[in-house]
Amino acid sequence: MELFERAAYYGLNSVLAVYLTNEVVKGGLGFTEQSVGFLQSLIYAFTYVIPIAGGALADRYGYRRMLLFAFSILTAGYFIAGNVTSYGAVFAGLLVMATGAGLFKPIISGTLARTTTEENSGFGFGIYYWMINIGAFLAPLVVSVLKGFSWRYVFIASALYCAAMLVPTVFLFKDPPKPANTKSLREVAHGAAMVLGDARFMLMIVVYSGFWILYFQNFGSVLWYLRDFVDATPVNRFFASFGVPLKFDAEHVTVVNGGTIILLQVLVSRIVKKIRPLPTMVSGIVIGTIGFLCLAASTNVWVFILGISVFSIGEMTAHPKYYSYVGLVAPADKKAVYMGYAFLYGVIGSLIGSSLGGMLYGSMLKPLVGQAGGPAAARTFWLLFVALNIVAAVGLILYDRTFAEDTPQTNEKARKIMLGIYGLLLAGGVLFVWSAVSGDAVSYKTLVQAVIMLALGAGGMVVSLRKG
Repeated sequence: MELFERAAYYGLNSVLAVYLTNEVVKGGLGFTEQSVGFLQSLIYAFTYVIPIAGGALADRYGYRRMLLFAFSILTAGYFIAGNVTSYGAVFAGLLVMATGAGLFKPIISGTLARTTTEENSGFGFGIYYWMINIGAFLAPLVVSVLKGFSWRYVFIASALYCAAMLVPTVFLFKDPPKPANTKSLREVAHGAAMVLGDARFMLMIVVYSGFWILYFQNFGSVLWYLRDFVDATPVNRFFASFGVPLKFDAEHVTVVNGGTIILLQVLVSRIVKKIRPLPTMVSGIVIGTIGFLCLAASTNVWVFILGISVFSIGEMTAHPKYYSYVGLVAPADKKAVYMGYAFLYGVIGSLIGSSLGGMLYGSMLKPLVGQAGGPAAARTFWLLFVALNIVAAVGLILYDRTFAEDTPQTNEKARKIMLGIYGLLLAGGVLFVWSAVSGDAVSYKTLVQAVIMLALGAGGMVVSLRKG
């Protein structure tokens, strides 16, 4: 199930940003990079938020029943998104898809947790992780063929992958043993408030999210950069010399990422096995930064592939250790709850990363496509993200030195910093509201961003002040 669901997800998302922004005469929908960045930021964030409720719903109503529902709306979401052309309709279809993906996430990991033992859980989750990356590796190769006929076939393929999973769900899947206590949605909401009120934990999440702002460029600005500035002819000629008619394109970015992880994850895991989580996370962020420095250094396609591969090594170095570090930072009696909310890095990273990438690409690079100043502008563009990642690495080191211990002093310091961050969100939300309504016409995309910023800022402020 994980293989097919991830194949559907990565197969589509390996080319989604290009399809949505390509000219209509080229088969795309002609949306702007800014509008697509906004769309992706909400869709990806949604897939990280829904699992909070999804886990509680699966515990209460049964895993099999929720799988049937998740695969049904996944199928419908992919199919709808591929058969409509207006911005709002595509957004709605992808939102349905994201809901299904978010409901699916906790069911499979929960099934593994409940059907494996301490002795074989490592092996079980190893298979789980490999299935994710095998799906990410194989599906884009199929996309290369399908999009040659029609972009619509890419969406249909993703819908069929998910629809096919209804068969084993109906005839083979059995609910794992139910936990003694299941949480209601009210209890889930209370748990969220408790975690959001832990300033030390939230500060660590905010700092680590800087790395994921970089990660989400792989589904947006990296693909546009490949389309507009990188000549893939040398790679195509190389494969043609072996009789392989490959045309290197956007979908192969995901292939490189997934393939690198499949090949090197075991080796990397062994290397960092005995190293403390935080130095490992920082090392991974630094390696990821080097990957994006490659993109800044040259528009050569081989350098581009090297950059994506190096970034993938950074990802597989940092992220597994992140969960270990969450366990160290979390209070001893609440580790399970905190691990459930460790996904927040993806919410922040996608909300900022996709929107920022789309906005900067549309303003800095899009006007210079085919112009002499394009490569220089692209260098500046990637260096901005490199700088952001350096800030994240330094911030993580400072966090470990200043806030790692759970003491009244460190909690109060972290609370004051988070109050400042929440205050900035409130101020930014007010500015966005003013920007949205001050023009000749109301900018609804900016207004939605304003609402999100105001909600996060106000909610965080209220919870932090109560803690104080």
